[in-house]
Amino acid sequence: MNHGLRVALITGGSRGIGLGIARHLAQEGFALAINGRRSRADVQPVLDEFTRQGARVAYCQGDVADPSARARMLDQVQATFGALHVLINNAGVAPEERRDMLQVTEESFERLLKINLQGPYFLTQKAAAWMIAQRRADPAWQGCVINISSISATIASTSRGEYCVSKAGLSMATQLWAAYLGAYDIPVYEVRPGLIQTDMTEAVQKPYDAMIAAGICVQKRWGQPEDVGKAVAMLARGDLPYATGQVLLVDGGLSLPRL
Repeated sequence: MNHGLRVALITGGSRGIGLGIARHLAQEGFALAINGRRSRADVQPVLDEFTRQGARVAYCQGDVADPSARARMLDQVQATFGALHVLINNAGVAPEERRDMLQVTEESFERLLKINLQGPYFLTQKAAAWMIAQRRADPAWQGCVINISSISATIASTSRGEYCVSKAGLSMATQLWAAYLGAYDIPVYEVRPGLIQTDMTEAVQKPYDAMIAAGICVQKRWGQPEDVGKAVAMLARGDLPYATGQVLLVDGGLSLPRL
């Protein structure tokens, strides 16, 4: 077993928050397995960026909501790198249309639950079995699982209730997997971003600009993917080994209770 190479699988790792995470893990010397739904041609510039920096990188195309795609993803990581140390469940979607609570469709609800919760839950199930096997085969092996949720896990937003429910579920999934994997000394963490400037938030930038200016966040600026990337890199390095199940808020103080 190659003790020198640490491998991270990042779902939704070719853009937005996932790309910010990938960049910081590359700086830490991780080999990257980047998952996304887009074609390889569409993400080739991102892959080339990492290759130029000397990082080992593989693109694992597939939808996390698809069980067969999840299996192929892990098979590809095994075939390419032979190991997995860090799973970052980052892939997620917002509702295609923000709707009043009385108008939300079951189709939208099911879509978000499948991608944002069911996908990462069962990807973790498969990855955890592999991590446990690696741990048993090699006591020096160290790894973790990091779930990227959202402040919407606890802050109600009635124009996208299905998103909030999916992220609240992911938060509980973090606790469940932390409790289960504790016996194997595999920490599980939740990183909870706030208002992060990405293509996902581009459509609502103007109203959020006004909210930020009015002081919704203690730190009066948008968060950047790099802010989340730095937090994830700290956890992936193993800097908080005795903090399994914990939530790391990266929200500029948005969720801080204030008078």
